[in-house]
Amino acid sequence: MTSSLPRRPLLAALSAAPFLIGRGASAQGELVNVQKQLFTMKEFRLESGTVMPDVRIAYETYGTLAPDGRNGVLLTHGYTSSQHMAGRAGANGAEGSWDGLVGPGKAIDTNRLFVVSSNMLGSSYGSTNPAQVNPKTGKPYGPDFPTITLVDIVNAQKALLDGLGVKHLVAVAGPSFGGYQTFQWGVTYPDFMDGLVPVVSAPKGSGGEASVKALIDVLAKDPNWNGGRYYENGGITRVLTDMRVATLKRYGIEEQLAAQFPDKAAREAEIVKRAESWSKVFDGNSLVVLRRASVNFDAEKDMSKIRAKVLYVISRTDKLFPPSIAPAVMEKLKAAGVTADYFEIDSELGHSASGLDAAKWAPRLKAFMATLPKGA
Repeated sequence: MTSSLPRRPLLAALSAAPFLIGRGASAQGELVNVQKQLFTMKEFRLESGTVMPDVRIAYETYGTLAPDGRNGVLLTHGYTSSQHMAGRAGANGAEGSWDGLVGPGKAIDTNRLFVVSSNMLGSSYGSTNPAQVNPKTGKPYGPDFPTITLVDIVNAQKALLDGLGVKHLVAVAGPSFGGYQTFQWGVTYPDFMDGLVPVVSAPKGSGGEASVKALIDVLAKDPNWNGGRYYENGGITRVLTDMRVATLKRYGIEEQLAAQFPDKAAREAEIVKRAESWSKVFDGNSLVVLRRASVNFDAEKDMSKIRAKVLYVISRTDKLFPPSIAPAVMEKLKAAGVTADYFEIDSELGHSASGLDAAKWAPRLKAFMATLPKGA
């Protein structure tokens, strides 16, 4: 496997990569001017045996890598979100989804830690995904994108970390699908990190292939679907917008916007506006690829491999991963000999609580980080 690190507008050497981002902290101690970077590699072998000729992983970093390469933290994002998890990025200074938790002096302290936030393989925010051109055909992969697993996603991240010079992680942390990745890291590379923080998530996927088929059936309602080969037909933004509205409501968006938009019609219009914006960026085939990876995910069977300490976090009002699942997860972790603690975020913001209500669990995360080598 060979790798290179594109830096806009010129290529930069891998050895320089840890210092490209996170240097733009303002006088107030915030991370500003955060930039997306790309890590590329050749001949990436998937768990299935398929070899992808070219793979790129989009990512951001915050803070500085220590000379020994052992102060790293990996952030893993959710199913339809991006690697932008801290600081402010872009022309509008968009705030990262976990900005309340990651930065100078925060629970994950970038004054001491080198934080890598990686986009998933298969996701639509810069990493290799179905909308990108298959170098073998010169056309978008579309439905021909190879089947990937959580192991593949984690292995791609491991290649990224190796390329950046990260020798050991203080912790892996992430919400929802990011929690899946966190658990998978714990069983795939058990000696590579000291702590795991899976948030609003579980150690095993659900829904099975029926869930994948149901998703495809919904996408196929768009007149442009064409068996997933819609890229020259104008895309499938109509059905993606409808799906996103439903997802946002399931995540608790109506409760989040109630104060800002007390009028129901105005609130609905804002939800649709946000959904339309997302549908222009996220690819429908990416939804399928990542859904299939998630339903086949199972870290429970390998829990005894986990060596890291675990802080398992759930939101009190989460409908996707409700607190009712926590006792069984904690019992399985205990039975596997894992040192694990549980924390419940007392929030009305459902599945989105870990970022939007960060202050309600930041002290617990900070305390957990303090128990890890180099974490305090």
